[in-house]
Amino acid sequence: MTKRNLLLEIGLEEMPARFITDSINQLASKVENWLNTNNIGFEGISIFSTPRRLALLVANVDERQEDSEEEAKGPAKKIALTEDGKWSKAAMGFTRGQGMTVEDIYFKEINGVEYAHVKKFIKGQETFDLLVELKAIITGLTFPKNMRWADLELRYVRPIKWLVAMFGNDIIPFEIAGVQTGSTTRGHRFLGEGEIQLSAPEEYEEVLLGQYVVADAQKRKDAITSQLEKIEEENGWVIPVDEDLLEEVNNLVEYPTALYGRFEEEFLEIPSEVLITSMKEHQRYFPVKSAEGELLPHFITVRNGDHLHIEKVARGNEKVLRARLADAAFFYKEDQKMQIESALEKLKNIVYHEEIGTIAEKSDRVRKLVRLIAERMDFAPEIVSAADRAAEISKFDLVSQMVYEFPELQGIMGEKYALQKGESRDVATAINEHYMPRNADDSIPGSPAGALVAIADKLDTIVAFFSLGIIPSGSQDPYALRRQAAGIVQTLMEKKWDITLENLVGLSLNLVSEAGIGKRSEEEVYHDLIQFFKLRVKHMLQERGIRYDLIDAVLGGEIGIVSALMDKAAALQDASGKEDFKENMEALSRVLNIASKKEVLGEIEPERFENEYEQKLYEKYLQLGKKAEDGMDAASYYQLLAEIKPEINDYFEHTMVMAENPDVRENRLNQMAALAVLIMKLGKVNDIVVK
Repeated sequence: MTKRNLLLEIGLEEMPARFITDSINQLASKVENWLNTNNIGFEGISIFSTPRRLALLVANVDERQEDSEEEAKGPAKKIALTEDGKWSKAAMGFTRGQGMTVEDIYFKEINGVEYAHVKKFIKGQETFDLLVELKAIITGLTFPKNMRWADLELRYVRPIKWLVAMFGNDIIPFEIAGVQTGSTTRGHRFLGEGEIQLSAPEEYEEVLLGQYVVADAQKRKDAITSQLEKIEEENGWVIPVDEDLLEEVNNLVEYPTALYGRFEEEFLEIPSEVLITSMKEHQRYFPVKSAEGELLPHFITVRNGDHLHIEKVARGNEKVLRARLADAAFFYKEDQKMQIESALEKLKNIVYHEEIGTIAEKSDRVRKLVRLIAERMDFAPEIVSAADRAAEISKFDLVSQMVYEFPELQGIMGEKYALQKGESRDVATAINEHYMPRNADDSIPGSPAGALVAIADKLDTIVAFFSLGIIPSGSQDPYALRRQAAGIVQTLMEKKWDITLENLVGLSLNLVSEAGIGKRSEEEVYHDLIQFFKLRVKHMLQERGIRYDLIDAVLGGEIGIVSALMDKAAALQDASGKEDFKENMEALSRVLNIASKKEVLGEIEPERFENEYEQKLYEKYLQLGKKAEDGMDAASYYQLLAEIKPEINDYFEHTMVMAENPDVRENRLNQMAALAVLIMKLGKVNDIVVK
């Protein structure tokens, strides 16, 4: 079968950098799925993207669909045939609809019932005739934000300026938003020659490179990285590369040229975090450090162009940055006049959420929650004192000019300003750490005081919003409640705090209810919160590679102490690879299954035992309970449960739990239920799939 290359390019006004990578991946995925669904063979897809284009080059596409044979299922045999064995109207209608005759029918059994079937040959269509369907793929792309232009109905990320759709040398004809497909692309907005005619899809990348467009995003990124490394080597600098910034810069340029400039050393008196944030967030510059890690008065930027007049470009960037840093210096100087107590007064007038209250009111609840958690955790007095003060003043930097200008510096500036105002190092550190982990790649708070305030602050936020009925759904999570819940779980796990998640939720829910926040019953809110946290724990276990059924088992009851739950999952995962795991789980599961018939746990009365197997299992139960009270790791506890397997098997072999005598039956059910309680400490093992 002959083959051709397929080129698809969407030319646009400059797109937001953060949209580009996801958009081109979405386009590639949709086109690949379309080709596979339509049985059109191809060798591979190359993706290209710049601020002004999303493009695909599909190599060696078959010129015609593959022929196929399709099996169609019709009515059951008893319906397809009449009582005298002739074809019914239903059978004839079925075959007619398939373009076949009753002579083509054969019967095939499905779940014990015979059905009429036919096989029909489907000749593949010409690929070119189908490619017009690419129009629907283009218009069906989704973006975080869309816009309309002129009087058109189409909503898209940015106005479409040109479309290239070529199958070999042929143009695939369709139109979108008044733009007709063709073979004309465009080079660099300033360095290129304008419109360029393509003679074949495979020349796309090379032609654009001649027009100062590096269309392959990865090659562009590699070029930027290589240029940064060269600047480092030539100057003896260290350029810390933020991957998110590199990705953004890469999607801002079509022809990257890295250059460097400098700023006045006096600006180094400003905290380095402020300088770096100003360079990164406002100008998309990379900072420069010495080999010792000290910030230097230089910056790196990436120009969308060539090396011509590079010195003039550097001077222009220096001028812009100088103004930015002068603003930062002014904000920093003005913030020195701020007093913590006066800042706290201002927080009383700043609404956190109209139905939750002010930031000051939230801080007050967090402070109370910190104290309650500290009491149950029995922390040292100095830790409690530091956490209490940190919770009280944790948000004071929100009224500073620096944080108003750079919200991402909240906490960071709080720590620095707190130290300047005479607060202890522990308090200042906790102010910064209470926002941690700020993202999935961030670490948890290092100090106990910081962890206390971090958990209390995040938990108060989650509980308050759940009480209002504001719960994340689908991709909607405007208050980042999932991220904050994951931060709580991660912190509890790594700190190995001996407090249950249920206890924490209950403490916070009481405070939120006392504050009069909420439109729902406490029972309903509590249930939703526990399920919400279970999903976060489940996600963390999945990331650790724990089997799905083992996750269901350990989450079958309470979450409890997070670190202990993680240990249970790990112990079960390890045990699942051993030979005796199946037999152990079957024995323990029998207990749980029969215990489920007992709703209320009653006392076990040994005098009602009717055989020695009841007594032996009871003695094992007492030993298990005693050893479990002493505390042990999950792996040892699993082994302890495994040791009672012989007694469980003997019990069920010689004992009928559901005896006719109601007193005997009740006593045996109580024995099963009591043992089930101890088994459930490991997990709901009857949810485990054993083979």
